[in-house]
Amino acid sequence: MALKVTITSTKGGVGKTTLTANLGALLADLGQRVLLVDADVQPTLSSFYPLVSLAEKGLCGLITEATLDDVVSLTQIKNLDLIVSDDPQGALQNWILHSPDGRVRLKHLLCMFDNSYDVILIDTQGAVGPLQDAAVLAADLLLSPIPPEILSAREFTRGTLGMLERLQPMRFLGASVGPLYGVIYRIDRTIDARRIERELRKESAASQGQIQIMKTVVPATVAYRESATAQTPVHRWEVKRSGPTAPARDTMLALAHEFFPHLTDAVLP
Repeated sequence: MALKVTITSTKGGVGKTTLTANLGALLADLGQRVLLVDADVQPTLSSFYPLVSLAEKGLCGLITEATLDDVVSLTQIKNLDLIVSDDPQGALQNWILHSPDGRVRLKHLLCMFDNSYDVILIDTQGAVGPLQDAAVLAADLLLSPIPPEILSAREFTRGTLGMLERLQPMRFLGASVGPLYGVIYRIDRTIDARRIERELRKESAASQGQIQIMKTVVPATVAYRESATAQTPVHRWEVKRSGPTAPARDTMLALAHEFFPHLTDAVLP
């Protein structure tokens, strides 16, 4: 059965798409069969990596037609496939809102890919809405990047956790909300960033298991922006690095091993 992970946050611009793309490519290089799902109206993930084959349909076709036929595109990266965002006008939001099973349909449809993939990663938009609800409810696990900025930290505490509490009743429809993990993302070496990180970890410890902050942190380095421009996974882009900050390859591998402990023995080629 494929493990479904939704990368989510109610705040935009926190790095969800970059994290989704880089984590997916790393898992693929570790030998996992990975499916990326672009559930954002702004289809950044859909163009993050070059495609060798573009399917006729995408997420809109998958959900509204309940079909698996010709919805999966192939990237240039071995083992990494993609369901593109094909809803530039945002009509899918309204369709989900007014469909009786709209918010839980994606969960059931993705289960039909269980024999084809090991991991399914779902990217989401940075705003509360029916499509984000559907993506969250489709997941076994939730991962939220949190930049160590006071506004992002507050929005994580208020907005993201509030969204999960609002969706809890959906468990009566067979769509329970999975555990939420936060990853400190784009952290710099300032005192303020470290202070916010400490506060987030304190809140996590006091949340009675509602949220877990991962030990691995992702530093604010130019490699993530450069690799995105080059349409290359960051772990391939920055293999080594001088100075006290770990190279992106080591950081992403540590994150993958922590979040997917069953892959601890998996190594990159």
